[in-house]
Amino acid sequence: MPELFYDLHLHSCLSPCGDDDMTPANIAGMAAIKGLDVIALTDHNSCKNCPALLKAAAEYGVLAVPGMEVTTAEEVHAVCLFPTLDAAMDFDAMVYSELLPFPNDENIFGKQQIYGLNDTVTGTVPNLLINATKIPFDALWERARSYDGVMFPAHIEKAANSLLANLGFVPPDSLFTTFELKDLSCLHEIRRRNPYLEQCRVLNDSDAHYLEHIHEPERTLVLEEKSARCLVETLLRKP
Repeated sequence: MPELFYDLHLHSCLSPCGDDDMTPANIAGMAAIKGLDVIALTDHNSCKNCPALLKAAAEYGVLAVPGMEVTTAEEVHAVCLFPTLDAAMDFDAMVYSELLPFPNDENIFGKQQIYGLNDTVTGTVPNLLINATKIPFDALWERARSYDGVMFPAHIEKAANSLLANLGFVPPDSLFTTFELKDLSCLHEIRRRNPYLEQCRVLNDSDAHYLEHIHEPERTLVLEEKSARCLVETLLRKP
């Protein structure tokens, strides 16, 4: 079974906080230069740059998984990944309908650019993507599963927009089987304080908003095959 270098939490220039250089083609190219095998595009509350990223990554031989970083009603960030682009885009439409309809001001928050296959801007998203949705955290797992996806809480050690910071605990009826840390040095303490996490897989992703912050080839996942569907199915299982 292949052991693949991964970074499953990346933001493009569609996220208002993402750097303008984080175009789909640039992300794919940087992932290839760094030697990553699998990446996921997870813009805030949107999958609209996934079509361009998947196309660009395929040309480099990098597997790109379509995804999104959802902001729940409690302002908890959680990554959702999908086995197909069609499923991701259907999920995108659902999430956008649940997003607070507050217009983006580019001068304050930044651009929200949609890119086409030739890495040219084809449009923008009008409503501010970094707002919370109406989806509660305890409903997000089932929402993602209804589109054949997987959900895992993002950067749970962060002091803001994380499961532990915003809720203060791991809900005992949680269904997620994977969680993300940016700083692995706190893994033992995080698990000691939250026994539910002892049975979960941990991912270490970059949450990159700039090209230079995309991870080096350091962390690996073992998959039965190099495919988005296999990745999702792996993350659905307990380690």
